[in-house]
Parts: sequence; structure tokens; C-alpha cells
Amino acid sequence: MLASYPPGHIRTPFFVRGKSGIVHDILGMYRNPENLAYGRVDADNKYLLRVLFKQKDLWQSYNGSGHDSIILDLYEHWLESSGIHI
Repeated sequence: MLASYPPGHIRTPFFVRGKSGIVHDILGMYRNPENLAYGRVDADNKYLLRVLFKQKDLWQSYNGSGHDSIILDLYEHWLESSGIHI
């Protein structure tokens, strides 16, 4: 039986795919790790972002504090824009 995973970039953990988070910090620009994995040393640069997700938004059965969160470092091209810019 095949597992059913939400759509999204393969390097983005499945439990945050399709969920809304908040960009907490911009860590800088780094060479695209996907291109580097294939030995392409001229890989284009991508922003690496630190994104905060509230745990109650990730798991329906989460019973912890509403302040509990998880922070993931994700590249810009692994994310979808919410269309909101501040």
C-alpha cells in the first residue's frame, strides 16, 4: 500500500505541507542544495528561511499549549506564498 502524502516539495516535511506558517527569520542566500546534490557547483542561490508553525495548526488532536510551535529551515522555492506581504 502506498502512503498518501500531501502535495509539496519532497524536502518539505509532509506534516507542514499545505499548512500556513510565519517567516520568523531570513537566514541568508545559499546555493540550491538540489543542484549541489547533482554536482552542479554553479547552483543558483536561494533564500533559506526559518518558518514558524503553530503545533495546533499542524495536528488536529494536539492538546498542548496554543503557544507551542515548531520552527523549520526551508528554502524559498519549497514554499507557496500566501499572497500577504508585510
